[in-house]
Amino acid sequence: MSKFSEQTLRSWERPASESEEQRISNAIRMIKEAINSSEVLKTRRNNIEVFIQGSYENNTNVRANSDIDVCVMLKKPFYSEYPASYNRNDYGFTKGDYSFTDFRRELLIALRGKFSDVEVGNKSLKISSNSHRVEADAVPTFQYRNYKQNNSYNPNSFVEGVKFFSNSQQEIINYPKQHVNNGKIKNEVTQRRFKRLVRVVKRIRHQMIKEHQPVDNAISSFLIECLIWNLPNNIINIDCPTERLRQAIIYLYDATLNESKPKDWKEVSNILPLFDSTRKWNISKTNSFLIQMWRFLEFK
Repeated sequence: MSKFSEQTLRSWERPASESEEQRISNAIRMIKEAINSSEVLKTRRNNIEVFIQGSYENNTNVRANSDIDVCVMLKKPFYSEYPASYNRNDYGFTKGDYSFTDFRRELLIALRGKFSDVEVGNKSLKISSNSHRVEADAVPTFQYRNYKQNNSYNPNSFVEGVKFFSNSQQEIINYPKQHVNNGKIKNEVTQRRFKRLVRVVKRIRHQMIKEHQPVDNAISSFLIECLIWNLPNNIINIDCPTERLRQAIIYLYDATLNESKPKDWKEVSNILPLFDSTRKWNISKTNSFLIQMWRFLEFK
């Protein structure tokens, strides 16, 4: 038996709200309009790509009216990583004369020319919501060309990621497009149950917090999605939602008892390690959360 019925778990499998789609589209459109009409970015706009990342784009969002993450990626200049003993000169590149700080500052000017209230966060430029658009976190980034990942010596063949710096000067590299694509593949091979299970676990976490359980702040929605992605497909493919959830927790708990096994796990991009010293979470905190969730669900 579980604290929650099969009916409740099945209801938690569904996305938050289809009615938000127009408000999301409005936010994206207005950000693009801000860039295209900006004088300070007029020489850059043709090299800027705007796309959604995070739970909305991955279709694992569980709360209506939550904010969307919008990546504003500048393609030139770019950051890069090369195979051993190679550098930018081997690819015919020269050092750029436009800094990430300059881009972040000019994007802020552009957004404030369009939106009345834009706040500066540690990683993003925060645009408030209204009746026509959702709240949006616009994240200024540079394209990140990883030639090392695919061992490429061709300047036009690279694994594309993004790189940016927080206001606290933390360097951040991630691969949002690969994350989305790999999530779709996992969902297809698990009869669409991967994303359903992710939504269920995210909603359980929210319910635990609502019921005043001391959930560690390190246990993020991103971590939950990555943990589920690392599950074997045969567990995700279990038909019964309660048993699927139960076996998922058992597998993840057993795996995180051993410090060595999860160290090989990757985030959904399948490029970056899920557990390393740069993360706010670790294997021990993850294992403790799994125990806490098991007890909260009243599994035996």
